Amino acid sequence: MSSIRTRRVRRARLATAAAGVALAAFSLTACDDGSGVKDEGPSASAGASRSADPAGSASASAASDAKPGPADARPAASKPAVSKPGDAKPDASKPAASKPAASGKRAVCDGSRTRTTAAPVNRPVNHMLLTVTNTGSTLCDLYYYPAVKFGEAQSVPPVIEDSRPQAVVTLAPGESGYAGVALSATDGSGSNGYTAKSLSVYFAGRGGLSGHDGPAAHPALPAKGVYLDDSVEVTYWQSSMDDALSW
Repeated sequence: MSSIRTRRVRRARLATAAAGVALAAFSLTACDDGSGVKDEGPSASAGASRSADPAGSASASAASDAKPGPADARPAASKPAVSKPGDAKPDASKPAASKPAASGKRAVCDGSRTRTTAAPVNRPVNHMLLTVTNTGSTLCDLYYYPAVKFGEAQSVPPVIEDSRPQAVVTLAPGESGYAGVALSATDGSGSNGYTAKSLSVYFAGRGGLSGHDGPAAHPALPAKGVYLDDSVEVTYWQSSMDDALSW
């Protein structure tokens, strides 16, 4: 009986040893070229997980290889030009606008297109200056001399012939002409002296005082009036104040 049990135990051990040899044969492969045994590599499950997302691996690789370039290499966004009102330049092909000049038409200077002032002066003594300014839009001419009438006088003073200018005084708009009035004799030789508080100035035309009937001017006199006698006389119209007061 003991011998039979011994044989059964021996057979069981041999079977166990044979099973171990078979399992080892599955994991190792013999090389035909005599180079020995090679490892078959990782299991199939590891390979499957490695090849599960080829597209994701490629994207990650491309993203890792891409390197940002320098900031100045990027094209700058173009901005539309903004024009300012002050940047506008005049068109050189168009002539510059010019101010309108006074019309070539002429008129007689009178109370309707002039402003007249009368002011006593210190030098020469006993003199007064008449100033006529063209307030119109055209040229006007001051012919001959002013016919002045003080207060209630019935006549006008004579003119100083030596004061005649070489040409008629012409006034452009805004310009002035002048005449001097010698009110009384400086040496006291005059007579019939009186004080006048009002004045009228009449303007002559091309043909003289009788050739123009335009309105007169009525410049104000000082509140106390002006003193004059029968030696009063006037100058011709002058283009300068100094010429008007030089007689």
